[in-house]
Amino acid sequence: MTHQRPKPDDRSDNVQKLRDMVQNTIGNIEAAEESMGFANEKQRAAIKAKNERREESIEGMREEIHDEAAARRRK
Repeated sequence: MTHQRPKPDDRSDNVQKLRDMVQNTIGNIEAAEESMGFANEKQRAAIKAKNERREESIEGMREEIHDEAAARRRK
């Protein structure tokens, strides 16, 4: 039986990927806010709640960016 070796952990582009994710999420927030003008009250409440979760995700991604950048400097 042949065993496959796991790929080495390549984190060299994690910071850039996370930055891209932050920018995409910010774009999603902005698009959702624009759509609120066409939404009813229930939809606006759902959009606000989703954008709050997106903001929390952005905070987490920014913390991860900081951690990844710090790990890179230690190498």
